Amino acid sequence: MRVLLTGGAGFIGSHVADALADGGDEPVLLDALLPQAHSGPAPSWTDRHEVVVGDVADPAVVAGLLRGVDAVCHQSAVVGHGLDPSDAPLYSFNNDHGTAVLLAAMHEAGVGTLVLASSMVVYGEGRYRCPAHDVVRAAPRRRESIDAGDYEPPCPHCGAPLEPLLVPEDAPLDPRSTYAASKLAQEHYAAAWARQTGGAVWALRYHNVYGPRMPRDTPYAGVASLFRSALEDGRAPTVLEDGGQRRDFVHVTDVARANVLALHAEAPRGTLTPLNICSGEPRTVGDLATELALATNGPAPRIVGGARTADVRHVVADPTEATRRLGFHALTSFATGVKAFATDPLR
Repeated sequence: MRVLLTGGAGFIGSHVADALADGGDEPVLLDALLPQAHSGPAPSWTDRHEVVVGDVADPAVVAGLLRGVDAVCHQSAVVGHGLDPSDAPLYSFNNDHGTAVLLAAMHEAGVGTLVLASSMVVYGEGRYRCPAHDVVRAAPRRRESIDAGDYEPPCPHCGAPLEPLLVPEDAPLDPRSTYAASKLAQEHYAAAWARQTGGAVWALRYHNVYGPRMPRDTPYAGVASLFRSALEDGRAPTVLEDGGQRRDFVHVTDVARANVLALHAEAPRGTLTPLNICSGEPRTVGDLATELALATNGPAPRIVGGARTADVRHVVADPTEATRRLGFHALTSFATGVKAFATDPLR
């Protein structure tokens, strides 16, 4: 299978490229090498592949690369919390306009299969149960509550504490950040393209991906990379809130394998099919900081309270559909992955 892989020199994309090539497929890598994810030219781990330096928002470049392609794996995106709302145009152009250009070019080229890198951020807060009202959408957290150290979202009906649950793919979507809004927009564009063309889309909603080749020392990096950078500098990792925020940390090699499985699976035509890509092993942000500190013999995490405006309290996924549809389950445990991440090469 010949696959156009956008963002192919990046953190996740480069692992997808390796997994495709290892399985006998032919990845064609396209990457703009944006400074938000790259500090220079294409990294050495892409040397085994041909990397075309270009922008997915350039119709001529994309059209040329789609000749002879069987499917597209769309990984390119500006990710992370970013700086502030001033970088909304950056997200909009690269994530949404770029996806629109890609989909238009796929239509012209007659390429009908897309694997889209989506994200758990489209859910906003996770899924919760109230003792009195069963499953509810959590009420927004108030700034005064966060400032007082009360981080759990209350029931919107009675204000009672909520029990966090696993999030299924049909949960309500409620993006809380510019990045999240751009990822949901990508899903909507891809779904519209599928309906109009009879194409097939797997939208892989990644949870907190970590592992070798993560970008570091940038506002667009993930929390694992930020903790690792602090520990390398001899500083304690800084943990917001009380460290009890629940997430699902999934290793990048598992995410790459999910992409390969999706590219080879028969997706429903004329629609977008979302799948949670996660480890199925929920942990807290505090757990991650503590285990990394232990693995590096570094200082213990510093719990500082507070929260960023776009932060959610708990969001952990139900992996059932990815197992049923793709036969996917994570192979790298939290303990094994985090221990290795202590010395993994970063970008």
